[in-house]
Amino acid sequence: MSTADAPERALPPIPGPPPRLLLIEAPYYAEIVGGMRRGAERVAAAANATLEVAQVAGAYELPAALRMALDAMDRPYAAFRWDGFVLLGCVVKGETDHYDHICREAMAGVMAIAAETGAAIGCGLLTVHSIQQAAARAKPDGFNKGAEAATAALMQVALRRRWGLA
Repeated sequence: MSTADAPERALPPIPGPPPRLLLIEAPYYAEIVGGMRRGAERVAAAANATLEVAQVAGAYELPAALRMALDAMDRPYAAFRWDGFVLLGCVVKGETDHYDHICREAMAGVMAIAAETGAAIGCGLLTVHSIQQAAARAKPDGFNKGAEAATAALMQVALRRRWGLA
């Protein structure tokens, strides 16, 4: 499915207090990731969710930061509590195999954490062949992958609460 024909999903009712989201971003391509962050902020505001932002160096560091955030919540008397997580980054294919390794390992790391923990995660890691493809997915219109990632995270928050997991 391309960005242009992706369905715009309505936010489900989220029972309980307003959700708290942690957005972890890898702003290597600052303009692209900033556009996606603004999309995520728009969705969070519509859901009356709070959104805290943390930055990492690059896409490869996204899974480790997610794991650190989850571990921080497990500490006794933890001051950090998030209902869900939004991960944003962008990897543009270059002339070497570096792109393939970073994309594969970053996504595998996120998926492993999601499967292990059942955390509410929305992943907006763009893996594109050109900066133009990335820009098309970070526009302020309805085709914003940051907005889609925030929506996915909030849908997972709603599901966790519905099933008594949060």
